[in-house]
Amino acid sequence: MVTEVTQYRPDYAVPPGWVLEEEIEARGISQAELARRCGRSAKLISEIIAGKAPIEPETAIQFDRVLGGGPDIWLRMESNYRLRLARQAEAETATQFRAWSKTFPTKELVARNLIVKPSSTADTVTKLLSFFGVASVDAWQIKYGSANVAYRHSPSFESDDAALATWLRLGEIDAEATKGPDYNEATFKQALRGIRSLTQTATIQTLTQARSLCSESGVVLSVVKPLPKTALSGAAWWLSPRKGVIQLSARHMSDDHLWFSLFHEAAHLLLHSKKDVFIDVANDKGDKPRITDADAEADAWAADFLVPLRDWDQFVAQETFTESAVLQFAERQEIAPGVIVGRLQHEGHLAWNQLNGLKVRLQWH
Repeated sequence: MVTEVTQYRPDYAVPPGWVLEEEIEARGISQAELARRCGRSAKLISEIIAGKAPIEPETAIQFDRVLGGGPDIWLRMESNYRLRLARQAEAETATQFRAWSKTFPTKELVARNLIVKPSSTADTVTKLLSFFGVASVDAWQIKYGSANVAYRHSPSFESDDAALATWLRLGEIDAEATKGPDYNEATFKQALRGIRSLTQTATIQTLTQARSLCSESGVVLSVVKPLPKTALSGAAWWLSPRKGVIQLSARHMSDDHLWFSLFHEAAHLLLHSKKDVFIDVANDKGDKPRITDADAEADAWAADFLVPLRDWDQFVAQETFTESAVLQFAERQEIAPGVIVGRLQHEGHLAWNQLNGLKVRLQWH
């Protein structure tokens, strides 16, 4: 949840020199006389009054000795004035990035209470930069923009760049805020075995347990609702060499996709480079998209981890895929029947509309 404190910020900037000019006029002191008393040049005093030269700490001390009031007040006025000028300049520059800002799902971020509704184009740019934790659009391009396309591994990649970057940033924010030990591969594998035993139920409590198990091994499990124009099921990447991230979209809202996606992303962390970001596309049409070697390897690892290949081959060889047979096999494997149904459908043993009643449908809270 985002909260914003309303502060009074006038749309004009008053040079502290104006206050200085009024003060010396009220005292009957000329600029030249003030310069002599402070031991500074008349030119410097003139430029300070005009707002061309800043009030430095040494000058503030001298003004305090001559006029009183304390040096801090002069430095605060100077700081506020320069900050206001900087904000004005940034606002003028921000309007140049109107097209850039319009590519982001700003309304969705506002609806999710992740940012406060912007008041202008410049404010939109400012809020987006703050959301991404970068100082400028150039910095955004370096970290998140089209130049950083290492995650585009799948030939079936269809997500919008800005929407995808926003979705990944939501996982990044979650990962940055999650405390835990450094990554340990052995502990992570043990955590995955524990999560496998949780797959027989798909509830908020179950996902909370799964997240806790991952966190204890140095991996953040983040479930982030998909954004418009993000056709993906999950992602795997490293926030640092000591903290891995599994980010799931739960796009299909069924337990079989959720659990398989989790173990698929876990495989990327275990098997593949820490320098890459692996984005896995959602299979909305029921077809088999072209995938990379890394994705194929992650698929095979996840499938074998959920159901050992030998057991799976024996089950499939029987060619009996009734509801009763699936339930019995799932019980022997101590795994959710929906996972079995999803795999049978994926491999073509069942049609996509068969035995879906054994899958658990998910809901966002």
